[in-house]
Amino acid sequence: MKTITRSDVADKIYEQIGLSRKNCNDLLDMVVDEIKNELVSGKDVKLSSFGTFSLRRKSPRIGRNPKTGVEAEISARTVISFKPSQNLRKAVNR
Repeated sequence: MKTITRSDVADKIYEQIGLSRKNCNDLLDMVVDEIKNELVSGKDVKLSSFGTFSLRRKSPRIGRNPKTGVEAEISARTVISFKPSQNLRKAVNR
């Protein structure tokens, strides 16, 4: 299975739209930056027909080092989760 990169996505935009490669890279950077900025500001991001990036706050808890068995506190943190849309799930499972 091949991993698609940011450059691959920019090339697809170039092929589909026909803007210059630099403009396609700039456009992709703008989209990714906007998603990142909204998540950093604490908002969820929903892309219709693709999915939702949501923030979840996790409380501090006690964990255990699996090698040594020593307990350690895991600090509170915010994690990003992604829930694909029904359309994306159906397309992947065809």
